[in-house]
This record gives sequence, structure tokens and C-alpha cells, in this order.
Amino acid sequence: MVYTEIQEWFKREARDLPWRGDCSAWGILVSEIMLQQTPVVRVQPVWEEWLGRWPTPADFAAAPAADVLRAWGKLGYPRRALRLHAAAMEIVEKHRGAVPDTYDELLELPGVGTYTAAAVAAFAFGRRTTVVDTNIRRVHARLVIGQALPAPALTAAEMALAADLLPEDVAESVLWNASVMELGALLCTARSPKCADCPVLEKCAWIAAGQPEPTYIPKGQPWAGTDRQVRGAVMAVLRASASPIHADLLWDPAAAALHAEAAPELGKLHDLNTHAPQLQRALAGLVSDGLAQLTDSGYRLPA
Repeated sequence: MVYTEIQEWFKREARDLPWRGDCSAWGILVSEIMLQQTPVVRVQPVWEEWLGRWPTPADFAAAPAADVLRAWGKLGYPRRALRLHAAAMEIVEKHRGAVPDTYDELLELPGVGTYTAAAVAAFAFGRRTTVVDTNIRRVHARLVIGQALPAPALTAAEMALAADLLPEDVAESVLWNASVMELGALLCTARSPKCADCPVLEKCAWIAAGQPEPTYIPKGQPWAGTDRQVRGAVMAVLRASASPIHADLLWDPAAAALHAEAAPELGKLHDLNTHAPQLQRALAGLVSDGLAQLTDSGYRLPA
């Protein structure tokens, strides 16, 4: 079944995003990595600064890891930055500095999974690939299956449906992927869908079924009081300091005043009133993940 109304809607209503249109394959790869679990409004300014600073994979591959993590800022999940750094190095070493243009080659890059490989192949190189993200899954679930939400985890049946819906024409397939994704992001949202504005309202199986409630309640990831929050606070301290942070500064609020450069971020860390085992876990995890180093002088970003 072809839903040309979605593609026509996209041509009229699509957001003017900098990684659309005249954008390098590297810029598209960076955007796809940054957009994982992170909204566009947070990604766009960081992406623009990133591409201005490192316009090619070679430029980025030559950057120190500490600079990479500082530039990543507060996008969250900073391991993505290190994986992108590793991918840039591999692009330079194995692909002569050019982002590979096939799904299989993209999938071999560090930190690139099936979705990202398919998205970059489609949007950077015009390949016919089956792109399936959260937004696309939700549109398919409502429009075709009649369910309020897709299954909690991607299923083989969903992938088969996405493949069946993908137009045979290559150019049209790229447009279809972008169109359905945008519809899910702007109108067919998880919590407050704007059904009245939907270009395929009359064809929607979920509407026809009377908009049944979800069979489960999506659980958002907690933040306050979690190890993730503490890790983020510690990373903010390390990003703010050009010199290693002695462990005493992380534990003792009074000692933090001695380090003016990172004092604001140290204050935020101490305001969490983190108990010792949790901070120890956070520090050990950051070191284990390669996001921090423990030296004789204290903790620092990796060199």
C-alpha cells in the first residue's frame, strides 16, 4: 500500500534542518549519532558548532579525546562521542577519509548500528534501505496495524512490515523514509498526537478502531538520584577543568572552593548529596568506559 499523502505532506511541512538538503555524508552521520535519544532542539546548536570545528572525518579523527568530550557538552550518553571518534579514525584509515556509502560498510564502523547504517545509506547516499526508528515504528503501528504504540522492542514482524511498505523506486524510498519519520516526530507523537492535522487520517487503522489505549505504559528512563545523573555531574566537572580533579574535591564541598575553574560544576555535584558508594560507582564506570582517567594527580578527561 502506498501512502503518497505522507510524502506530499513532507514536501510542504518538513522542518528546515541543517543536515537535510546540501549536507555532507559526514554531517549526516554526525547528526544521526547525536540524535540518538536526544531531541533536535538540543542537537542542532552542538551539531553546527561541531561541523564548523571538524568539517571532515580527518579533522575529527585528529582531535584529542578530551576536546571531543568537551565539545559533546550536555548531549548525554557521551560514549557516543568516543564511538564517533573511533568511527572517524576508521574512516580515515580504511576508507581514505570518506564516509563509506553502503549499508554493510557503514555497519562495520564503531558505534554504528542497523538503524544508523540504514539512515546514513538512505539520507547521505540515496540508497534504498529500510529505515526504522521509534517515530517510524509508531506511525506504522497506528496507520497500518491499528495499535496505539508499537511493541516495547523492535520485532521481526515490524521490520517485515517496514520492508513491505518501502517503495521500490530508489528515490521514492528515500523520500518515504524521511516522510514517515517526520510525521512521527511532528504529528503522530507518542503522548499527544495531532490527528486532525494528519494527511492520512481517513486511512488510519488506529482511528478506525476507535483509538484503543496502549496495551502497556511506556516507562521513561529515570534521572533524578540515579547513577546516570551522578555520572553526568562528574563529567561536567571534568569538562570544566583543564587540570586533573583531585578526588578530595569530588567528596568534600569545602575543598571544592579551592578549585575556582570547576567550582560551579563541583557545587552542582555536591548539591546532589550523593552517597559514597554511588559516587564510587560513577567514577569507576566513567574510567571503565574510557570517559575519564585516574592519574596520580586526580581524575581527568582522557588524553
